[in-house]
Amino acid sequence: MAYDSMLLYLGQIMNFILSLVFVGLLLACTALAQEDKTPIIDAAKLYETYCAACHGINMEGAQHTPLRKDNWAYGRDRLRMYRSVMFGIPNTDMIPWSQLLTEEQGYDLVDYIIESQDSPPNAERELPTQLKTRDYLIKVETVVVEGFNSSPWSLEFIDERRALVTERRGGLRWIVDGKLDPQPIEGVPATTQYGDSGFYDLEIHPDYKSNGWIYFSHVHPLGDGSTRDTPAMTRVIRGRVEGHHWVDQEVIFQLDDARHFVQGTRWGSRMLFDMHGYLYFSIGDIGRNDDVQQLQFPAGKSYRIFPDGSIPPDNPFVGVEGGIEEIFTIGNRNIQGLAQHPVTGVIWATEHGPLGGDELNILQKGNNYGWPVITHGLQYTGDRVSPLTHKEGMEQPVKFWTPSPALSAIEFYTGHLFPKWKNNAFVATLAFEEIKRLNLGKTRVMSEEVIMKNHGRLRDIKTGPEGGIWVVLNNPHSVIRLVPQDI
Repeated sequence: MAYDSMLLYLGQIMNFILSLVFVGLLLACTALAQEDKTPIIDAAKLYETYCAACHGINMEGAQHTPLRKDNWAYGRDRLRMYRSVMFGIPNTDMIPWSQLLTEEQGYDLVDYIIESQDSPPNAERELPTQLKTRDYLIKVETVVVEGFNSSPWSLEFIDERRALVTERRGGLRWIVDGKLDPQPIEGVPATTQYGDSGFYDLEIHPDYKSNGWIYFSHVHPLGDGSTRDTPAMTRVIRGRVEGHHWVDQEVIFQLDDARHFVQGTRWGSRMLFDMHGYLYFSIGDIGRNDDVQQLQFPAGKSYRIFPDGSIPPDNPFVGVEGGIEEIFTIGNRNIQGLAQHPVTGVIWATEHGPLGGDELNILQKGNNYGWPVITHGLQYTGDRVSPLTHKEGMEQPVKFWTPSPALSAIEFYTGHLFPKWKNNAFVATLAFEEIKRLNLGKTRVMSEEVIMKNHGRLRDIKTGPEGGIWVVLNNPHSVIRLVPQDI
């Protein structure tokens, strides 16, 4: 026992010494940068000065992870890497370097790391054929790998054989018997053609078999949709599809022209029909933080309406002078996923934070989720959005993620092919390119498992009528299906 205690004591001493060495290296780098008034221009010299001690002179790894690799945990695009360098990675040993490096030097350093790879980190990758998880060996089947005209956004099953898919730049397509119909559906409305705007989510009426109503959300421009200078706003419409024609269109939610805005971003928008037949949808903050806490403006909120667009009389802000009576919750920066637990009926939402602070929330009538008054994230410049993370009268997330994985769709699995995963939540992420499996308790995340990573931006997830898990990806624009390997 005395020998074991001595080994433990010596190990603690060594860990302490290594920590001092690491801190000393960081202080030396800082002192060097402060003493040398001539900016370091050469990217290789930047790497040698600030990175080599931790990541190896040839990026082979030293005290910390190698930088020549295939698996990028925190995003593999240039912008994500830049943010990791300049603002650090919370809860890891990666410290921020923005006090020592200029923006130009930060990008030079990232470009040097990228150019040193065997292949570009953000290159499209072959889709996997198999995934190993805690519970299952999964076969990955490619359903659609080419043919989309722009990024697929949402998938919704119409029946056992057919599904509809929205395309970001204004397309609506059939997938029939696992194949993308080459002929787009004609007659859909015009939408915006820039940034993260365009066509969004799909939902079918709970009584679709008898009425044929199909709903989708999109950004509606008051004129030329190719420019941000045209006022625009998220709206919800419904119609029917006859063959390859969109017909019987009705506008379900559209605000007056005065509440359409130029230069917008983060428009939303997910939709959900709940067990009682209400239609929920979201609108992002539109880049207008000052509007999010005000009921007369649409930004940063969730909404609840009847299927015909009328307003439930018990909505929380009915009768508020000047307010938008369809509002259900406020203070939501940009909800990207909505799903109702099939047993408890609780509505869960995934929400984009800024630089950190992506959230998983339980939506409840009239609640204020805090943005931008409270947040666990930072501005994209690394500055604080707010000094507050808590405030009375504002909800805390069930869970938040920092850095931001860019949470997207959430889906509760209700099929029969993966019985161990019954009623588990599956969450898609864009920046981290992950599918997260969450085992949710009543008000908390019991466990989390990443079952797929680094094969493209994950946009949507659906339980197929046959029990498979269908996934919509961007870059590559594709649809895949996950089933047990032994099927």
